[in-house]
Amino acid sequence: MKIADLPQVQKLSLGEKLSLVEELWDEITEAGEAIPLPEWHKQALEESLTAYRENPREGSPWEAVRAKILSRT
Repeated sequence: MKIADLPQVQKLSLGEKLSLVEELWDEITEAGEAIPLPEWHKQALEESLTAYRENPREGSPWEAVRAKILSRT
């Protein structure tokens, strides 16, 4: 399905479209169905976990990363 197939959605403002996306996401998550995780996601997570276990002191704590991101705005 494409937005072009839904003329009513095309007419919405950006804020209305964001609200619609939010509502759709809420409905998807409430359905309780598991969203399949692609194999490459599992592999990337495993590689990340392995790297962490090999050197747990490398990297930055979330608070520091978040502060750095927020300071850019």
